[in-house]
This record gives sequence, structure tokens and C-alpha cells, in this order.
Amino acid sequence: MIIMYKIAVIGDKDSALSFKAVGVDVFVSYEKNHARSTVDRLAKEDYGVIFITEELAAKIPNTVERYDEKLVPAIILIPSNKGSLGIGMEKLNKNVEKAVGANII
Repeated sequence: MIIMYKIAVIGDKDSALSFKAVGVDVFVSYEKNHARSTVDRLAKEDYGVIFITEELAAKIPNTVERYDEKLVPAIILIPSNKGSLGIGMEKLNKNVEKAVGANII
């Protein structure tokens, strides 16, 4: 049986809507409770990759961390239209270091 996972973006309207042009499901969110429930709902609905803006992820760190140990969905932090907070790159560095044993980025 082959499972076809979907891809979603969660973030503010200005940051997320451009992803709709490439066929990604977009969920606009500004508040932490709404973002948290959206991530949890998408995780149950066959979304394999969930992109979330760093700004929004900073409001729900426990939710993001809860999915770090799971294979699916992959939570990927992306900069918002206001720029990067550096959280996504920091998380990427930690994951590479964990996988390779050294920070090679």
C-alpha cells in the first residue's frame, strides 16, 4: 500500500499564500492556539510535510518539538515575509549534527 502524503504551509497570510501557486495547501494562522490545533489536525490528516513560519513556530515550541521525534510529519521552519529569526537554520544544524556527528553546515 502506497500512502500519498500531502504538504501544507502554516503562517500569516502574506507569508503563506505564495505557496498556493505551487499546489501546497495553505493554512493562515496568527494565534498560538489556532496554530497548535492546526498542526495537530494536519498531522492526523496524512500531511507528510508541514512548513511553518519561524515567527509562528516560536509561539508553539512544545508542539514543534513533539513532532521532532516522529518520522511523519516533518515540521520544517521557514522564514516569514518579515525575514528569518534564525530558528529554522539552528534546528537544521542540530539535526545535521545529530545525524552526522558533527556540524558540517
